[in-house]
Formats: sequence, C-alpha cells, structure tokens
Amino acid sequence: MATIHVDIVSAEGAIFSGPAAMVFVPAELGEMGIAPRHSPLITRLASGEIRVQTESGEEQSFFVSGGVLEVQPKVVTVLADTALRARDIDEAAVLKAKREAEEALADRKGDIDMARAQAELAEAVARLKFLEKIRRSAK
Repeated sequence: MATIHVDIVSAEGAIFSGPAAMVFVPAELGEMGIAPRHSPLITRLASGEIRVQTESGEEQSFFVSGGVLEVQPKVVTVLADTALRARDIDEAAVLKAKREAEEALADRKGDIDMARAQAELAEAVARLKFLEKIRRSAK
C-alpha cells in the first residue's frame, strides 16, 4: 500500500511524524482528504481535527487551532498555530476559556478586542466539539 509522510508541527514543537495511508484536515473551506501522490497544494487550516490513517487502518486524531497545510506528492506538512493530541486537551481549561470569551463578548463596555474574543470563543467551541467526537468514537 502506498503511503505519504506526514509532519504535524506547532510553535511548541513536533507532535507527529510518520507514514500515513490517508490524512484528513480541516481546510478553511471544509474538510479535505489527502492520499499519497496528491497534487501539490498550500492552503490555510481552520480550527478542528486532523485525522491520520495508518497503513493498518488505525486512526490518530489531533486538534489544530489553525495554521497552514502544504501538500507535496510524498509529504504532507501541517504548520499549526497550536497542535494537540486528543489525550492532551484539558476540558476544564477549555470550558473556562469559553466562559471567559463569552463574558468578554457580553461586556461590550469593557476595553476588549472583539475580534480576539470571537476568535478565542471559536477555538474553545472547536476544541469542545473535538473532545465530544473523541468521546463518542471511544464508546
């Protein structure tokens, strides 16, 4: 079976590097699948789940909060703003961040950056959806 090499990195460091039979990413305009020998491509990523399918059919999931995807025929590179393994997401911290962003948006009198608060809320919601999906698939 043909494979493609996948590298997922963020400012904190490399989170995954290895071969894959298929990769699914949250591109800015929707989810896309990348198979070996895919056409070259560069696109921005939205917050969401990256799924890496190994040759054996096992799937590994990662959360990214945006970034850039580069696809070459033999290599997929994800340069993420933030990248986390499913097991590394702290649900309590995500709920707290969501609550704080909602409060900041509700308090329009305060000296806040609306765009930043909206982005933080969108990322927290994306992380919660990711956690919920992981829990459903584990059952």
